[in-house]
Amino acid sequence: MFSNVYDIIIVGGGHAGSEAASASSKMGSKTLLITTNLQTIGQLSCNPAVGGIAKGQIVREIDALGGLSAVVTDYSTIQFRMLNKSKGPAVWSPRAQCDRRLYSNFWRFFLEKRNKLDLYQDTVTSLIIKNYIVKGVKTALGVKIKAKSVILTNGTFLNGKIHIGSKKISGGRIAEKEVKGITEQLVNIFGLKFGRMKTGTSPRVDGRSLDYKKMKVQEGDLNPKKFSFFYKTKKLKKQHKCYIAYTNHIVHDFIKENIAHSPIFSDSIQGSSPRYCPSIEEKIYRFSDKEEHPIFIEPEGWNTNEVYINGFSTSFPEKIQYDALKNIYGFDNVKILRPGYAIEYDYFPPDQLKPTLESKIIENLFFAGQINGTTGYEEAAAQGLIAGINAHMKIKENSPLMLKRNQAYIGVLIDDLITKGTMEPYRMFTSRAEYRMLLRQDNADERLTYIGYDIGLISKKNMNLVGKKTYLIEKCISFFRKKNVDPIVINPILNNKNSPIIFSKKKIETILSRSGIEIEDLVSIPFIKEEIKNNVFSKEILEQVSIRIKYKGYIDREEENAKRLLRLENIIIPHNFDYKKMKSLSLEAREKLNYYRPISLAQASRISGITPSDLSILLICIRR
Repeated sequence: MFSNVYDIIIVGGGHAGSEAASASSKMGSKTLLITTNLQTIGQLSCNPAVGGIAKGQIVREIDALGGLSAVVTDYSTIQFRMLNKSKGPAVWSPRAQCDRRLYSNFWRFFLEKRNKLDLYQDTVTSLIIKNYIVKGVKTALGVKIKAKSVILTNGTFLNGKIHIGSKKISGGRIAEKEVKGITEQLVNIFGLKFGRMKTGTSPRVDGRSLDYKKMKVQEGDLNPKKFSFFYKTKKLKKQHKCYIAYTNHIVHDFIKENIAHSPIFSDSIQGSSPRYCPSIEEKIYRFSDKEEHPIFIEPEGWNTNEVYINGFSTSFPEKIQYDALKNIYGFDNVKILRPGYAIEYDYFPPDQLKPTLESKIIENLFFAGQINGTTGYEEAAAQGLIAGINAHMKIKENSPLMLKRNQAYIGVLIDDLITKGTMEPYRMFTSRAEYRMLLRQDNADERLTYIGYDIGLISKKNMNLVGKKTYLIEKCISFFRKKNVDPIVINPILNNKNSPIIFSKKKIETILSRSGIEIEDLVSIPFIKEEIKNNVFSKEILEQVSIRIKYKGYIDREEENAKRLLRLENIIIPHNFDYKKMKSLSLEAREKLNYYRPISLAQASRISGITPSDLSILLICIRR
């Protein structure tokens, strides 16, 4: 039986809850993870994939800080692809198809290894709060459990409502009950703001009923990588194939004829839909000029015929889903195993949170994941990790972890949420980051592992691995900068690559910095080959060296911009600063600064409506 007193209680066992529980317990807090169903811990509720554009960078950052998402993904990967390889390294993004069952099982496995973590199956229906300080939780079974801190990671379960055509089913996921009580308590008694959001999922079909010969094959990478820098899982020798099909005018016309049957268009759903992951009916309506839309057929695991139809999220009635699908080339004999559906749920606008993800209104209450208005496993996991860390830090009276925008995509994510809020499901993109050349997926370990080590989530062994990697990169770059290459050696290579030949010795770095010249073109030169062999410069090291030499100008420029931002970040605004007395500020500025309570001049500058003039006045007052 579990204890009735904990340091930290985490409500919800999705990606946010799992990362929060792992972090807080590993750091030494006695932690309880309560979830309605212990069999669905860390479940991939929607598509069976982790990573993607910007999301892959987040997973690698979680790993660098000591989280588990990358490790669990590596253990359950059935296909790996590095996206955007035809573009610059700032937007290269790892993505893995996962075995849905293995993924959840490995999350459970790793969490059960945490000595200070208890798991408990029950539903939290209210919080114990005294004088606006959270003291614990109450469950549906009438159990009261005390805690110094509580983290809410309820996902889509708060007053969740599932829509399939005209059918409305109460639930947080299909066949799983909604959670009532928490929203009502926080809003009606404590005055928190809330809203409704909508997301959706696609039908699952029997892969044996599809004709893959009529589809485009999507293979995994020839040399698949891993997400985790530290855990060395077995090399992925065999990979599952994915496939791409396309909608057509018959499908589009059919959906248009039946669009009134979609609850999205019949006004049955009031919540805001995700802009960047619309349902198929929304795609057809919003992009009426498009003749086709890609549909991605993604296997659910090694030992199942079930496949996920990515790109066909819908809330149509089951019969309309079936009739629309069977008109897609290759889907003539499709068999639906589970229909798609939309789900509406409560969220709490994240501008009510501190940068630590703690509530501004209720002390020691943290929020993480979809409850903050985000969408995506990766965004949720990142918030859970930070909330778990900061809940522990608050209890121990240590300084919190607040990542800056130039440090991590996680920093961009949280800063966007708390300074801008969100009126629609928030999804991370590389375009949201001003410093994406610095925040690459390949250097997350160098950026963040020292932080994970300092707070106790990264071992000394893994910290040393990163130190060795950094040393080898610097040594290899130094060699390339100092050593010359003769024209007689390099000109045949330059000719072959249609690059201008040289007439005198040039530094290797100068040659490599040319467009069209890759590091692989140079490794056959005997003295370079010998240097690589003697120092055991791996492919990973050589790739890092190539990126840093080729994109040095971009990297230097972003580092300089980041330094300028840091000067503003270091100008701290006292927490009790009285904006109302600053009559020289505009009324709008006073109201917004008083509401958001920014911790630095840099954060204040990112609040909508705050002008450069306001910042100058604020700076003068802070210095006084």
